[in-house]
Amino acid sequence: MMCVSVSANEMEKGKGVLGSRKWAVEFTDNSSTRDILDPPGFTRASPDQDDSSLTRQKKDAEANWKSQKAWEVAQAPFKNLMMMGFMMWMAGNTVHLFSIGITFSALWQPLSALQGVGKVFEPYKDNKVDLLAPKLLYIALNLGGMLLGVWKLNSLGLLPTHASDWVSSLSPAHEVEFSGGGAALY
Repeated sequence: MMCVSVSANEMEKGKGVLGSRKWAVEFTDNSSTRDILDPPGFTRASPDQDDSSLTRQKKDAEANWKSQKAWEVAQAPFKNLMMMGFMMWMAGNTVHLFSIGITFSALWQPLSALQGVGKVFEPYKDNKVDLLAPKLLYIALNLGGMLLGVWKLNSLGLLPTHASDWVSSLSPAHEVEFSGGGAALY
């Protein structure tokens, strides 16, 4: 509670004229409860604590942002994996220039991505950010892309999977299935 008072001595001496009065303000709070609430956003702390907590909050927010971006980078090969799988499916299982190009692209892109894992996650390094899990996901998705390329090589018949592929004196593997033409009706 604030009290404004004029000293009794000044009033008695005739100095109570409006222009020459000295006012005294007492800032003591005599009530046990406060009637006025603090404004929104106001906290009762020292300025040093505010600065340290503010910088700590900024660092935590930056670490959270870096962690989120690292996870986004780690999940990016999934989109490439889906696109490459669709392109391989569209190319078919016959050996021609387009299907071979798609297949070797599917092998080369993950291989080059795996070589640069450290450079990809370099901007997100921080003491508070754990990059092990995003890196493992990134590596796993790129290995999945390489496996997709190897599967396509096998479906094209370009992988040496039989002994006759390595030794020329052996007979080639027997075909499991074949197709033939239809009968002509006269």
